[in-house]
Amino acid sequence: MATLKFLGAAQEVTGSCYLLESPALGRIILDCGMHQGGDAVERINKEQFEFDPAQIDAVILSHAHLDHSGLLPKLVHEGFLGPIYCTEATADLLDIMLKDSVGLYQRDLDRHNLRRARKGLKALKPEYLKKDVFKVLTLCQPQPYKTPFNIADQATLCFHDAGHILGSAIVEIKLEEKKQIKTLVFSGDLGKQNAVLMNDPDTLSKADVLLMESTYGNRDHRPMDETLDEFRGILRDTWDRGGNIIIPAFAVGRTQELLFHLGCFHNEGELDNWEVILDSPMAIAVTRVYDRWLKTLDCQGIKKLNSGAESLLRNFLPRLHLSITPQDSMSINNIKKGAIIIAGSGMCTGGRIRHHFKHRIWNKRNTLMFVGFQARGTLGRILVDGVKHIKLYGDEFVVKAQIETLGGFSAHAGQSELIDWLSHFNGSQRTLLVHGEPEAQDALSHKLWREKGIPTEIPAQGQSICF
Repeated sequence: MATLKFLGAAQEVTGSCYLLESPALGRIILDCGMHQGGDAVERINKEQFEFDPAQIDAVILSHAHLDHSGLLPKLVHEGFLGPIYCTEATADLLDIMLKDSVGLYQRDLDRHNLRRARKGLKALKPEYLKKDVFKVLTLCQPQPYKTPFNIADQATLCFHDAGHILGSAIVEIKLEEKKQIKTLVFSGDLGKQNAVLMNDPDTLSKADVLLMESTYGNRDHRPMDETLDEFRGILRDTWDRGGNIIIPAFAVGRTQELLFHLGCFHNEGELDNWEVILDSPMAIAVTRVYDRWLKTLDCQGIKKLNSGAESLLRNFLPRLHLSITPQDSMSINNIKKGAIIIAGSGMCTGGRIRHHFKHRIWNKRNTLMFVGFQARGTLGRILVDGVKHIKLYGDEFVVKAQIETLGGFSAHAGQSELIDWLSHFNGSQRTLLVHGEPEAQDALSHKLWREKGIPTEIPAQGQSICF
C-alpha cells in the first residue's frame, strides 16, 4: 500500500512538498520548495523537514520556481544523496536560481550575524552552503517530456508539459503493487491556455490519485486583450503624470512574457519614448535560457520571434536596457520619468525591487504594477491589499504611488481552466486540491461538485492518505 503525506502547499501556495512511500518505490518527495514571506534568514532557519533527508531515495521536481525547489540545497546539506528527476529545461534553470538564492541567503545571513555580534549574541550557522547547491546540480537527472522511464524496479515516471514556465511538468508515477498498477498524477503548477511563450498544458485521462493545484480556484483571469489594453492605459496615464512604472516580476516566466508584450508594443508603435530596464541579473540569465529553448515550443508568440535574428534579449525590444551590476541598478535612481523598471523579487520579499520602492513608492507620479500572485505574508500582498505605510531598511515610507494589478499576466490556470483540465480524467480518480489558499480551494471544490459532480478533498498540512 502506498502512502502520501502533505508537507507543504497544503491549504497554502508556498513550500510545495509531498512525501510518497511505497514498497514498489521506496521513499520519494515530490518537490522540495521553500516558503515565502517574512525575513529570509528567519524563515529558512524555521524550515524543518518532517523526515530524515538521508532516508529519501529520490526527489521528483515539477519545476524550478523556488517555492517548489528552493530547499533542495538544505536537503542535500542534511544528507540526501539520491537522484533529482526533472525536465531538461528545469535543470538549466536550477543552475541559475539556486546559485542566486544561496548568494542572497548568505548575504542576508552575514548581515544578521553582524547585528547579532553587536549585541553579543552567538552567530547563526548557515542552513546550507554554496557547495550544497553544486551537489544538487550534480544529482539532477534531466529527462525529456512524454518519455516514461524506470525509477525503481516496479515504478515508472513520466513528465508531461504543464505549460506554466519553461520546463514545468505534470508528474505521472505508475507503481506496481501485488500485480496491480496504481497511478499518481501531480499537476505541479498548471499554466493558462494560449499563453504567448508556453505550450498549453498537456491533458491526461487516468489516475488513481490526482493532486491538482488550486491557486486561482476561486476566479478566472481577465482576458489578455483587456489586460493589454489596461497596460496601455497605465503607460499613458503614468507618462502624463511624469512618472515611472515599477514592476515586481518573477525572474522565470513573468519577466519573459512582459518583455514579449513590450516588444509587441514597440513594434506596433505603442511604446512611445519609454525606456525598459531589466534590473535583475537572474532574470537576464533566465531570459538567455528561454532564448535557447523557445524554438522548441509551439505557441503563438514563437512565430514573432522566429525570424532568426530576433530574441527576447536581442532586436525584438530595442529599448531594453540590461542592468547587471549594483552600480547599474543604483544609476536608475537618477531617472526622473519615462522608465519601466522590471525587478525581482516577484512578491517583493527581497531583491532590487525593494530598493526601487525606497526611491519611488512615496511619489504619486509613479505606478507600481503587480503582474503575478502575491502570497499571504509577503510585502507584495500587503501593498495589493491597500496598506498606506510600509517599513524598509529601518525607515517608514508612505505609499503614494498608484497601485495597479494586472491579473491577466498570471502563469497559472484560472478556475475555468482548472475545471476543464480536470474534466479530461475519466472520473475514477481520488482528487485532492493542493497549492491554494482555503477560500480558493473551497470555491473550486464546491463548483466542481455542483456543476460537474466531481468530489474533491482538501488535505491539511501533515495529513496522510493511503491508496
